[in-house]
Amino acid sequence: MFTTRPELAGTFGMVASTHWLATAAGMATLEAGGNAFDAAVATGLALQVVEPHLNGPGGEVPVLFARGDTGQPVTVLAGQGVAPADATIAAFRDLALDLVPGTGLLAATVPGALGAWLTLLRDHGTLPLDAVLRFAIEYAETGHPLHPRVVATVGSVSEHFRTHWPTSAATWLTSDGAPPVAGSLFRNPVLASTYRRLLDAARGPTREAQIDAALAAWYTGFVAEAIDRFCRYPVMDDSGRQHPGFLTGHDLATWTPRYEQPVTLDWRGWTLAKAGPWSQGPALLQALAMLDGVLPAGPAGSNASVSEDADTAEVVHASVEATKLAMADREAWYGDVENVPVGELLSPTYAAERRALIGRTASRDLRPGSPGERPPRLPEFVTSLSAAERPATRELAGIGEPTVDTRGTTRGDTCHVDVVDRWGNLVSATPSGGWLQSSPVIPELGFALGTRAQMFWLEPGLPNSLAPGKRPRTTLTPSLALRGGVPTLAFGSPGGDQQEQWQLCFWLRHVHQGLDLQAAIDAPAWHTTGFPSSFYPRETVPGEMVVESRLGDDVIAELRRRGHDVTVAGPWTLGRLSAVSRDPDTGILRAAANPRGMQGYAAGR
Repeated sequence: MFTTRPELAGTFGMVASTHWLATAAGMATLEAGGNAFDAAVATGLALQVVEPHLNGPGGEVPVLFARGDTGQPVTVLAGQGVAPADATIAAFRDLALDLVPGTGLLAATVPGALGAWLTLLRDHGTLPLDAVLRFAIEYAETGHPLHPRVVATVGSVSEHFRTHWPTSAATWLTSDGAPPVAGSLFRNPVLASTYRRLLDAARGPTREAQIDAALAAWYTGFVAEAIDRFCRYPVMDDSGRQHPGFLTGHDLATWTPRYEQPVTLDWRGWTLAKAGPWSQGPALLQALAMLDGVLPAGPAGSNASVSEDADTAEVVHASVEATKLAMADREAWYGDVENVPVGELLSPTYAAERRALIGRTASRDLRPGSPGERPPRLPEFVTSLSAAERPATRELAGIGEPTVDTRGTTRGDTCHVDVVDRWGNLVSATPSGGWLQSSPVIPELGFALGTRAQMFWLEPGLPNSLAPGKRPRTTLTPSLALRGGVPTLAFGSPGGDQQEQWQLCFWLRHVHQGLDLQAAIDAPAWHTTGFPSSFYPRETVPGEMVVESRLGDDVIAELRRRGHDVTVAGPWTLGRLSAVSRDPDTGILRAAANPRGMQGYAAGR
């Protein structure tokens, strides 16, 4: 089958990410003797510099990993920061806000990315901090060629920067107030200085003590102090008014990333692991559980002969309808609370009940279920649009990039990194947040805070209602799969609410249909917007699905006949997946990355 690139294969190590410079940093770390954890950290820190419109030091990252030398197959490292102590529903009501703004300081949660990366390095890596941070410092200090999509993002908010966010204008605009030129060498010396100060603070008798000292400098030292000062000053957000932030140094000092067990689903000889219901990860598992009784039998594994049924209208329709049902349950049941009925949501009985709702025609209703016969509750604040009313800027979102307007409103997006090494260690991580367009640059630090709190509802009593010390229900959702109980496959994608859907496309092609990693990534993708967006202003477009034109005229016509409002996107516009794998029988390592956007790359040998 034709692919845009070969599926890489080797025995030493593989790195795949959403930017070639970050992938190169990860591969160089493996070549220097590091393991998959060292390489993932080097890649993730480099992504903060070279994809600043998609993630930054002020953002967050969930990580799924498996160690080749332990009996515990998959662990989650939750690098998602929490809502500040002063961020309450009442506080937002006092500001006359019904939604958390998508930009500015009000939506800032504790920056969790740096804490998670350094924790992963300390506990599972082998190299010192300077060995993995040096690539990010080099890209920030001596410069890197600026990707056209970074320039496009800066250009879309340049007037907002000039008018309202002067610290961002000073960082991202040229001396005459214009956006930088695509491909030009771009430097962020202030960010480089922040990283260097972090290295200066990393003092101690052991590697672990040095990393702990760097963590202290970030969460209780100069970084926390600068964030605390900056959040006390009002800045413009997309409510159209100026507000200071709630985030304080104390919020940073009292937070740490934590290890958790994943949620898993056994599916036709595989076990797919995801983060818990504080993410949207279980939604993919729910959709697969429903589809298990709909899809015909396919190859038992990625090395089996190729089946030819993943792109039929029947399979795409069933997948979209299963996704809608899973996402309706996401809205009703998911959140950072203890009583999410995950076991019931993934039970065969409940999956059968939900599967029975998949009809021959498209549903336009949000239909959450009643696990354990408990009645569901949906947010009252849901904005419905027809497909025709959807903003014209939506094309930017197709390849997983942020959609922004002149006020800085963004749906947001992210990066992704997967690593496997010769010892059988596997890492899948999805860093995001702290986008250059999310909030003003903190002048002493050279980066912006994230806006992940926009995913909370300001309505009491919901699983995802805002509360101090609580994680927003994030869209960030890396994946790690086992075959025969052995960690085998790590994959993921940027894309906000589309992440699980594009990963479903990949899973059906690779695991069910039997395509190799690159062919599964290259295959035509689709998604639906028929459920509330996780991003401000929380729109829903009932009945809409977006497909790449390569899906084919006949399939598209049949989907429309079944009642879907099909929006046909360009042939290479949806999804930005990457993946790595390790054959448990032969030890052969493989990798692939998305060609869309001409940015993601895999490397290995």
